[in-house]
Amino acid sequence: MGSYHGTSVLLLSSLFCLCSLSLPSLAKDTLTRGQAISDGETLISASEIFELGFFSPGSSKNRYVGIWYYNFSTDTVLWVANRETPVPDHSGTLAVGQDGNLVVLNGTQSVIWSSNASTSSNESVVQLTDSGNLVLNNTGSIVWQSFDHPTDTYLPGMKVGLDLQTNVNQLFTSWKSKDDPAVGNFSMGVDPKRSTQIFIWEGTKPRWRSGRWNGQVFIGIQKMVPTYIYGFKLSNFEQEQKMYFYYNAFNSSHRYVLTWDGIEEHLIWNGTKLDWYEFWAQPITECEFYNKCGDYGGCTDENTPICSCLKGFVPAVDSEWNSGNWTNGCVRRTPLQCERNSTNGENAEADGFWKLQGVKLPDMSDWYSDVVDENGCRTTCLSNCSCKAYAYVTGINCLIWGVDLVDIHVFSSGGNDMYLRLAGSELDKKKKLAGYVIAIIIVLTVAFVLGCIYLLWKCKRRIREVFKRRKSQGVGIVDQSSRREASVEFSGATRIADEGKDGECQELPLLSFDSILGATGDFSALNLLGEGGFGPVYKGKLPGGQEIAVKRLSRSSGQGMEEFKNEVILIAKLQHRNLVKLLGCCIEREEKILIYEYMRNRSLDAFLFDSRKKGLLDWKMRYNIIEGIARGLLYLHRDSRLRVIHRDLKASNILLDEEMNPKISDFGMARIFGNDDNETNTKRVVGTYGYMSPEYAMNGVFSVKSDVYSFGVLLLEIVSGKKNSTYHHPEFSLNLLGYAWKTWNEDNVMEFVDPSIRDSCSQSEVWRCINVGLLCVQDRANDRPTMSSVVIMLERGTAANPPPRQPTFAAERTSSETESSTVDPKANSANLTITLLSGR
Repeated sequence: MGSYHGTSVLLLSSLFCLCSLSLPSLAKDTLTRGQAISDGETLISASEIFELGFFSPGSSKNRYVGIWYYNFSTDTVLWVANRETPVPDHSGTLAVGQDGNLVVLNGTQSVIWSSNASTSSNESVVQLTDSGNLVLNNTGSIVWQSFDHPTDTYLPGMKVGLDLQTNVNQLFTSWKSKDDPAVGNFSMGVDPKRSTQIFIWEGTKPRWRSGRWNGQVFIGIQKMVPTYIYGFKLSNFEQEQKMYFYYNAFNSSHRYVLTWDGIEEHLIWNGTKLDWYEFWAQPITECEFYNKCGDYGGCTDENTPICSCLKGFVPAVDSEWNSGNWTNGCVRRTPLQCERNSTNGENAEADGFWKLQGVKLPDMSDWYSDVVDENGCRTTCLSNCSCKAYAYVTGINCLIWGVDLVDIHVFSSGGNDMYLRLAGSELDKKKKLAGYVIAIIIVLTVAFVLGCIYLLWKCKRRIREVFKRRKSQGVGIVDQSSRREASVEFSGATRIADEGKDGECQELPLLSFDSILGATGDFSALNLLGEGGFGPVYKGKLPGGQEIAVKRLSRSSGQGMEEFKNEVILIAKLQHRNLVKLLGCCIEREEKILIYEYMRNRSLDAFLFDSRKKGLLDWKMRYNIIEGIARGLLYLHRDSRLRVIHRDLKASNILLDEEMNPKISDFGMARIFGNDDNETNTKRVVGTYGYMSPEYAMNGVFSVKSDVYSFGVLLLEIVSGKKNSTYHHPEFSLNLLGYAWKTWNEDNVMEFVDPSIRDSCSQSEVWRCINVGLLCVQDRANDRPTMSSVVIMLERGTAANPPPRQPTFAAERTSSETESSTVDPKANSANLTITLLSGR
């Protein structure tokens, strides 16, 4: 409840400025036996978050007992008690009855609604909690609570779902109309077949489904972003024997409502406009309605008509299909091989699969969790004659359909791939021919490679002698003629279009690949320092004895010439004591290599997140590191010849020299800004989750304030010695930002400090750092300070620092959200697609 209160204050502080209800209040949150509230009086939760009382919905004059947000319109009613039995006038009361149950009484003191709980005595207490739950406590135990009897709204803390032992399925139910909260035609809940899907039913008929849960999103909801935004998690149903979804209390600014007309709405509170706005809703389009095109029919919103039969299938009833009645769907044109009668002795062509890309996978699949790759899934399907299709989905594994395929929605973007089983004659002949050609090419290629290997083996002695002669000559910096050739080639290949002046490698020493081989011992594993964002980094020593760090771009990495030239040109032009120094580069054959000054103490994360080493970073050293990083960023943003945004600031990209001075490194993702530019956007969001600002992760918009956000996260990590992406408070379900806010808000900042250095800290400096860190991680970019302001606040200890706003997304995150990612956002956060890649 404590964690809920923190965020609710943020949400409801903006609600308090609205006019309060005209109803008087008892200003208390409990009722005991013998107490009652009349129409016009209310209960208010302890922290003034929720309110309970009588209300009339819309134009109705009937009176109902409901719960809504305190000091806010009853248009946001979240729960209703006497849905089917309203009080016709203002004579109603809410009380604890003689049997200890919560009851609603009409003007004649007749019970029109009761909690109907089994009570052992009449000594009951009713309490409205800060989570919005109305709890009936009888002799020390909870015998009834409103969270177990929801109406149309889903709130944090609810565990509404399917009991796996009794098969009882708790459902949300819509209102009958806008003015009548009686049970309507629509209900929503977990799939009773235990598929982890959410369904909306109209009566008993499916109306919409979410698709299965893959641990991050519901795969049937197009462009749904991960739990980082929604906060959803699936219960440990094997242990609890109950399947339900829940989301963090820190997402209390989110509200999920099943409307009276059968639409599930995701609403988010807009603190600026003081109103709820619709972030997402389904079903809206025709194709979102369940099985719109019938069996084996694919629905595409952008097509006219929207329905078409899948490949290898034809309309079941042509006349109906052509008239727009797609109810009967499609049927297979050619039977599968295993379904045919082979008594005629003909050798039927083997079945194959046709790939249907980017779809909402059909309903009623069988889950094969023990099949761990796509080939195994394909084999499993082929071995079963009843298998109609298969799909392999990350986070779920193998899905196989042994029944007719229903409810297929072809997405415009996103979705999953499904392999539809077809008779061999239905498959594309050109693809078969292409397959034969590819097979022949592969065979010839293998033969050629084997031949080359044989020749190399025969000539290995001669090759070894050539290398020995070249090494004995001590090749170092290439001669001027070869350097000119390489420089000309490099300058043409590394010109940065539309991002500033040209930068060529000729401004740096150009080393030969052979000299780098000698310096690193042929890239010996003994010299490996670590893996950077785009490849391994090795320690090396030049013939003169100078130690260097060699970053070798991995050919399989995401960094191509664009990122490589960025790093070369930027670091060559940037000179600051808190930026890593580039000594040279190498471009030879397919190799792209950067040579840096060697940092003996390696990176900050090697100390900060290692329990054996973090004690070596005392408070004075950490404060100096924070100030150094801030000065380096200020130079990039304001004082350098180029205005640069780093875009991947994190602990592993901060190197430490012999005196533990910080140096910002890894400029492969950096971007140059014009002096008059304030922000821009990109279709390719790069960086590391946990450090990325909300506007960058969600909308691809970045500016100098994106780096400020990353700096704020890094600052809080340095103070606490904890990693934001993996930290989870054991009691309050908070991530590092949420924990920092809690300790700062409660004036208990020393609790946030790394215990290994807590005794040596200056409390005023700790307070200053956490204050600055929270200012930097505010949700809105405009609210964050510039790096010049940050440096002033850190160095001068300005007492009048502005108070920070609470970060919205400060709840627990999963480990998968810490991985580096590439995002392809559309115009707004509602159209966000996130593809998780391997961690950097």
